[in-house]
Amino acid sequence: MPTNESGSAAKDYSKMYMPVAVIVAGVLIAGGLYFGLAAKGTAPAANGQPQAVNVKDVKTDGEPFIGKADAKLVMAYWSDYQCPFCKAVEVGGIPQIPIAPSIPTLIKDYVDTGKLKIVFKDFVFLGEDSTTAAEYEHAIWKLYPDKFYSWREAMYKAQDDEGDKGFGDAASIDTLIKKLGGFDVAKIKADVAANKAAYDADIQSSTQEGGKFGIQGTPGFIIGKQSIDGAQELAAFKQAIDSQLK
Repeated sequence: MPTNESGSAAKDYSKMYMPVAVIVAGVLIAGGLYFGLAAKGTAPAANGQPQAVNVKDVKTDGEPFIGKADAKLVMAYWSDYQCPFCKAVEVGGIPQIPIAPSIPTLIKDYVDTGKLKIVFKDFVFLGEDSTTAAEYEHAIWKLYPDKFYSWREAMYKAQDDEGDKGFGDAASIDTLIKKLGGFDVAKIKADVAANKAAYDADIQSSTQEGGKFGIQGTPGFIIGKQSIDGAQELAAFKQAIDSQLK
């Protein structure tokens, strides 16, 4: 079954996500092959052939992260705040994607114990709300790095309809931030406005970089020298991590 938001042929979830699949199918035509390469240390190159991956080749400087800066293993994680598969892997709550969220356990077992650093990368393609959320992400990381992950978690819990409808525009994100407390909403909005061009350039660069590593939908991961595609079960992540921590 499909495990990420991409243009590959949908199966179980086709009715739920067909509008997005139709939009991006022409661009992301190789997505089907990618599912079969999850957690095997390769990602599809532009010609469809496997390519080696290494998180050391990923731009991580200046990107939001959780964990020890010098953790032994690094996981780069490409996501879109409007992606339901990202919500499934981070906080769960998507009936049509019946998996337990993997990220909370990874944080508990590997990040909090100093073994793993998770770097968050943008792969924005689901609409204007996706870009808006990513802009806020950059501002909050800059202004409130210690509160970044609590905000990110709240963003995914608040996610509703995919794309530019429901939660996800600036006004709804402002309301969420006010409810969280400990943030100066006016300061965040001012930072987004002042740095929008720079943030948008970084967002686009991160999305393009993901494509170069074979990321063709969200969520997408590179853990050390292994790639994982989609909202996989916890066992796939643990295998990739444990095998490289030995």
